[in-house]
Amino acid sequence: MSETGAETRPLGRQLPDPTTASNVRYNPSLEELRELAADEETTTEFGSPSYVSEYRSRSSDRTKNTVDDEFTADDHALVDDAIDRAGDREMLCVDRLMGRHPDATFCCRLFVPVDHARIALAWANLFEPTDGREPDLYTVQDPDYDETAIRVLPDEGVTAVLGSDYTGEAKKSFLRLFMFRIKEQGGLGLHAGSKRVRVRDDDDELRTVGQVFMGLSATGKSTLTSHGCWLEEPEDASMLQDDVCGLLPTGSVAGSEGKGLFIKTIGLGEDEQPELYDAATDESAILENVAVDDDGTVHFDEDRYTSNSRAIVQRDCLESADEEIDLDRMDQVFFITRNPLMPPVAKLSEEQAAVAFMLGESIETSAGDPSRAGESIRVVGTNPFIIGPEGEEGNIFRDLIDELDVECYVINTGYLGEKSKDVGVEESVTILTEAARGRIEWTDDDRTSLTIPETVPGLDIEEYYVPDHVDDYDEAVAELRAERREYLEQFDELREEIKAAVY
Repeated sequence: MSETGAETRPLGRQLPDPTTASNVRYNPSLEELRELAADEETTTEFGSPSYVSEYRSRSSDRTKNTVDDEFTADDHALVDDAIDRAGDREMLCVDRLMGRHPDATFCCRLFVPVDHARIALAWANLFEPTDGREPDLYTVQDPDYDETAIRVLPDEGVTAVLGSDYTGEAKKSFLRLFMFRIKEQGGLGLHAGSKRVRVRDDDDELRTVGQVFMGLSATGKSTLTSHGCWLEEPEDASMLQDDVCGLLPTGSVAGSEGKGLFIKTIGLGEDEQPELYDAATDESAILENVAVDDDGTVHFDEDRYTSNSRAIVQRDCLESADEEIDLDRMDQVFFITRNPLMPPVAKLSEEQAAVAFMLGESIETSAGDPSRAGESIRVVGTNPFIIGPEGEEGNIFRDLIDELDVECYVINTGYLGEKSKDVGVEESVTILTEAARGRIEWTDDDRTSLTIPETVPGLDIEEYYVPDHVDDYDEAVAELRAERREYLEQFDELREEIKAAVY
């Protein structure tokens, strides 16, 4: 209630009504948006638009939400400013649907100044057109604001992105709240890719396996999710999602992005990632902060602006992308790491899987904090967008995988030891395929205290035994476990049986 006793309108409804406001262009076509952004475009050799932004990664250190952070009067004033400014200048308003699942579909409304139409163009290419329903979630992105601040009000479904022109802020503003809403329903939002694999088992019967991949940016999540696994009919592998999903209590995994993918392009090559390369070089792609010459020549191997160069690519340009975005059932989950003390793959118990979820071990990339790129980091759930106590997420994850009888693995897509042995895409994909077939023979290894493969068809797994590639392995792994135990102690909500399962 206001001081006068009148009921205060929800924040979303304080924004201009795009159907009547004279300063708002509502749901312009993609062609119109590209035309509005023409002054910023360099047209590539493929006929696609390329843009360079001032901000080239998320401003995570300037992001606050009302659940986890102290939200002061100044923070509320920033949100009010964003809403007020949306009514005072020429704006674009674009509505899109996030998700298709009947229990996980949200209408998202983005406001952005006309002068920054390229943000609306890129974002609109990730999600599907609305069906006319009222919006559930709102974001106002105002790059011209004199302060950089991202303020999130989860209960209101409102995000203000101020002072940043990075497209990833618009994308994640909605995906962050997608995951929050899934958790409110008793499920769990996952920063993960999902795929459906159909393979023959030892009895020569076709089996369908739902795989989910959890990993931070640049760990290979998109590569493994989109990879066709070199299968031939009737076997096949289809990508459903590559970034954010919602694990529902039923075991189904709801997708979020139905139209496009926001992929990293640095080092993108035709040999190892042919599908992603073909999609990124299609005229339907939109490049952001990619090295493009004035004549349109594209250099994916050059970090001219940032190593966090990106492309919005269309799902229908990926042969492995399925028409569906929802996974009927999650059968296997893979935690992607690049910890050099981890084997190419290990099979985890429910408690160990919850530990892997909480550790979220990886390396920092330019997508998160460019100043720390290359450093070892830990991010709960490999998910920088959690809202609410992180320890509770580990408990929820453990309960869900137990109830749903999900197989859990940790997979190393980096090096063993001091770059002694590289675990490449071919090795990782072989592991994923044989895990889906159920043909990996496992053994409990005393030295690593992990369940590791004894045999993997098509792979000489003995060459990848980690202790053979690490000097003073026992000392190094003991130190690693001590670090992990210390790290988990900070989460008061996390159950003790999970903390005790450190591997």
